[in-house]
Amino acid sequence: MKRLMMITALMAVCALSAFTFSEKGIFDTGLRITVIDELGNPVEGATVKIFANEKDYRAGENLVQEPQTSDEKGRVTFKDLESKVYFVDARKGDMNNNSAGVQTDKLKEKRLNKVNIVIE
Repeated sequence: MKRLMMITALMAVCALSAFTFSEKGIFDTGLRITVIDELGNPVEGATVKIFANEKDYRAGENLVQEPQTSDEKGRVTFKDLESKVYFVDARKGDMNNNSAGVQTDKLKEKRLNKVNIVIE
């Protein structure tokens, strides 16, 4: 019985050690963007870019990370971000978010922040 308890305890320690709470761990600041159309339907295949400031957004340069393409649920996720405001450019064909909002709220640190972007 003691041996079984020791084995169980050892397994628990090994399992917990797999989840380290480092600065680059599971609590990174992230941004999940869901691209939707004007009817609220998810848009698959949209190219999404994020910029650190409005000047870079308007010039279309100095991306924070590589562009991502939305999945079948219209989602992309950017990880390892700073807790700040970002500017989003989402496009598919002739649809974009230029008139429907391009700025996020300040991201909450060590959370997966979520925002919907409407393209039309």
